[in-house]
Order: sequence, then structure tokens, then C-alpha cells
Amino acid sequence: MSETDRGEDHPRRIAFLGTGLMGAPMVRRLLAAGHQVTVWNRDRSKADALVSDGAIVAATAADAVKGCDIVFTMLSDGKAVDQVLFDGGVAGALAEGAVVVDSSSISPPIAKDHAARLKALGVAHVDAPVSGGVVGAEAGTLAIMAGGDAGVIEGLADVFAALGRVTHVGPSGAGQICKLANQQIVAITIGAVAEAMILVEAGGASREKFRDAIRGGFAESRILELHGARMVKRDFKPGGPSRLQLKDLDAVKAMADRFSLDLPLTEQVRREFSDFVTGGGGDTDHSGLLLHLEAMNAAKGGEENNG
Repeated sequence: MSETDRGEDHPRRIAFLGTGLMGAPMVRRLLAAGHQVTVWNRDRSKADALVSDGAIVAATAADAVKGCDIVFTMLSDGKAVDQVLFDGGVAGALAEGAVVVDSSSISPPIAKDHAARLKALGVAHVDAPVSGGVVGAEAGTLAIMAGGDAGVIEGLADVFAALGRVTHVGPSGAGQICKLANQQIVAITIGAVAEAMILVEAGGASREKFRDAIRGGFAESRILELHGARMVKRDFKPGGPSRLQLKDLDAVKAMADRFSLDLPLTEQVRREFSDFVTGGGGDTDHSGLLLHLEAMNAAKGGEENNG
């Protein structure tokens, strides 16, 4: 790939497959940076909503990638990515030398498999999951964990710059394992903040004032800042649905089993999210784990009073 092909001197031709909660603001960032972006989504209305921002809508995923040298995927899971790339004809429609950047959160072994299959077609693959949520996608401040060839990732610097901060974390699959580790921290921290909210209220303190009091101390985090505010306001409209948090925690468990690791904190919070999702909380924001823990404690209190 030449320096000119790498895009330092001209806008890129990008296809973006999957324009949901995260994909749509990422597309807007790419368009605002001057890139030409063709979009596709299973629910076409979500793709059509980007026309006013300058996006071109394709009828199929395979149509979207024709003539593009970079393809982003931001889909729900590994099965969906596999279906779009291979069953949906995307891989066959890509020109040799194109790059697929998968920003979905999927299993590391699946990412490695996709990289190998695309390499056989002369197409590069970067697994580049992101962290920062919808807020980060809109602001262009996503943390991007990229696995794959260092030269390919370096050649995409101008594209990633529109989305956030990219770090090359290792070979194919490394981006996905880092995203799973990120999701471990997110889930455990959400659980910790939720339990703390329950404790301080039981002790007669204000949840809002508690959060204000510890801001800037050792317990400070983006989870306390953003999801702690959601817990105080009881605003659980999904930015990150709990069913997707559980999907990632299930993937962490699969990798832990693969490596014979014992991760007790992760396993406990995975069970709590599993119970929450099973109980109907799947489309509630993952900060809504607070609701599950509150219900658990309310039930325990009822049992003690009846006893």
C-alpha cells in the first residue's frame, strides 16, 4: 500500500456495516473528517438516517463494499460478523489490498479465523473493538484496541484519528482479548458502584451526595461519573444493553476456561448479569444492574421480616 493509498493525502472510501447505537455516531465522525462513507444496516431505516449527514446507503452489504478500500463492521456478535462477511458476499466483493476493520466485540478465536480467511483472499483484517460507549463515539474519544499487522494499523492512523485513540495491542485476536478484559473491568466496577449505592442509602446517606463526595478520590472512574449518574437519576435507557454486557462476560468465561484461569470476581458479576437478563433486563442499560441488586436485597429483607 503506497503512502497515497494510505490516505494521508486524500479522503478514504469507506464502507460501514452496522449503523446502530455505536455505528451511527462513528459514521458521522468519519463523514465529518471528510471521508466518503457508504453504509448498510439490516434495518435500513438506521442507515437512511445518515443520508442527511452525507452517507451513501447501499441495498446490501456486498454492494456497500464495492470500490471501498476500508470496511468497518460494527455488528452484534461473531455470528453476525461471519454471516455478513462470508455468507453475505462481502469478502468476495472486496478488492485485493482492502482492509476489514472489525469494531464489533466478538470472540478472539473467531477474529483470528476471520483474519486467516480474509488473508487468503488478499484482504487485511484488523480486530479493533472500542470502549467509550455512545458518548465516546459521538465525541470521537473512543479507546480503540487494535489487533493485527502493525503496518496496516499505522496506515489507518488518519481514519482512526476521527474516532478516538488507537493502540496496537498485538497480533490478530489481541484487540478482542483486550476488549474482553475491558468489559471485565466495566462489569465489575458497575457492580461495585451499584452495591455502594445500596449500602450508603441503607445507612441513611444520599446517593447523589455520596457520589459527589468521592469524585476525584481513589474511587473515581468513568463508571462512577457516567453510570453512577444514571443510578442516581434512575435513567436506564440503554447505551450499553445488559444482554450485550452478558454476551461479553460469557466470552470472558469461555476464554478463562480455555486458559484454565479462575476469575472469581468476573464469574460472580457474570451470574448477576445472567439473572438480570433472564429476569427481563436484557435491553436495560448495564448500569441497571442496580435494579437487580436492589430487588435481591428487597426480597431478602422481606424474607427476614417474614421470618
